[in-house]
Amino acid sequence: MAGGKQSARQKMINLMYLVFIAMIAMTMTKEVLSAFGSMNSKFVSTNELTDQSNETLLKGLNQKAGEKVEFKIPAQKAQQIKNISDGFDAYLETLKEDIVKGGGYEREENGDLPFEEMDKGDYLDEKWFTGDRLTKEGDAVMAAIRKYKEDIKAVLGEDQTYTTAITNFDKRFDLSDVKPKEGDKLSYLDYNYKGFPAIASYAKLTAMQNDVKTTEANLYNLFLGNSLDEAITLKNYTAIVRPKKNAFFAGEEFQGEVLLGKYANVTPVKLNVNGNEVTLSKESGTLDSVGNAQIKFKTGNVGEHEVKGVFTFVEKGEELPIEFTGNYVVVPRPNSATISADKMNVVYRGVDNPMTISFAGVSDNKVNARANGLKKVGNGKYVMRPTTGSEVTINVTATLDDGSSAGDKKTFRIKEIPAPTGFFRGISGSAKMSKSGIEKGTIEARLVDFDFKLGVSVTQFDFKVPGQPTITVRGGRLDARAKSALRRARRGQNVQILNIKAKADNGIRLKKISPVILEVTN
Repeated sequence: MAGGKQSARQKMINLMYLVFIAMIAMTMTKEVLSAFGSMNSKFVSTNELTDQSNETLLKGLNQKAGEKVEFKIPAQKAQQIKNISDGFDAYLETLKEDIVKGGGYEREENGDLPFEEMDKGDYLDEKWFTGDRLTKEGDAVMAAIRKYKEDIKAVLGEDQTYTTAITNFDKRFDLSDVKPKEGDKLSYLDYNYKGFPAIASYAKLTAMQNDVKTTEANLYNLFLGNSLDEAITLKNYTAIVRPKKNAFFAGEEFQGEVLLGKYANVTPVKLNVNGNEVTLSKESGTLDSVGNAQIKFKTGNVGEHEVKGVFTFVEKGEELPIEFTGNYVVVPRPNSATISADKMNVVYRGVDNPMTISFAGVSDNKVNARANGLKKVGNGKYVMRPTTGSEVTINVTATLDDGSSAGDKKTFRIKEIPAPTGFFRGISGSAKMSKSGIEKGTIEARLVDFDFKLGVSVTQFDFKVPGQPTITVRGGRLDARAKSALRRARRGQNVQILNIKAKADNGIRLKKISPVILEVTN
């Protein structure tokens, strides 16, 4: 269109037209790629649901095999089908991951594939095909699919019951050559995967995984004979004792339930607990709307105890007794609280001392702790910030499940924050150092072996050189006057950093800070 004796304006219009057509083609391609990605996502979701359904069918078949001997062989076949299917499904997953890695695609942060980027099929075309033949990798793919079909058929055998299932299975996994409308016949892989975008091939493999799981479902239903009972015999239920809580105080009333291991809305007719008959009725509160029996009795002494009895139901006009056994633990009634300082056995004035306060066997919302400077900050967690005095007493009360209360108290000593230690260039006490090292150093005040975080900053100090006046310096480093005095010091003389003053972040007054003595080495 841009040839001939066209004007520059006409050539520009034609060029813009070509660009417009190309943009439309690109947009259509992205839409198609996204459609393949959407199809893949739907197959993934369907496969997950089918897996859950298959698991339920297999469990039902195994349960049926425990009831009737004629279901034992079908149950064994079902397990073989599952093992074969799981193995082939995992193999297909490796092919999918190979497409992603081989194509150099990066999954998004949420795990999704970059659908619109997977528009090339070069990687799979080169790996599976060479000319009009398959590569070794392509042959391996076909061999794996054929082996899967052979293994499934081997499990079903020659039994005429499975003839229709085998026919449908062959149609689902038909590997025959395909004759397109134009051209020669193409092999199964060539027709379905060669020349396709990577996302299309990936989605087709996910679809094959769906065929595998659908085959499982069809065969499990066939093994069940489509006659799995809605409610399996009560002989397969388990009666369970479910206490209201795991431990009880001595003499406290036990509260719990005796119920079937599967909720089936089945009403019991008799209940015997520890040799005593329990009258069952909704009016008395011993039977709820779904057939769970409510039991109550006085607990025994401290230790582990057993609850046992018989739950009786009616099935097919006859009484069906189901024995049950359970355990519960009785703990001593609490008479003391657990109160401990998380850092040490005393509390320090002016700082937040973390503490844990609890009552054995009592939930935190039923425990109350009181003391001057005590504040609750979490579940069983407190901070104590004492101010005046030399001792503080924490009083604790607890409300027990039966409505009664228990109390305890504990007294802690209040100590002052220890005196800080003076440091110069990370050294305390005394040390040898050059004049240049002293000039560059910084004075610090540290609370050594004090487990609380408390910021301390030096505000001033005295600097003493033998034979010269003492110089008071503001801040934590030598000023010009101190450096001048230092230069007049002789080798072997001791210069002193003393009367160090500092302030704490929270305004707490600090004790006298130890000095630092430095021997001049040059």
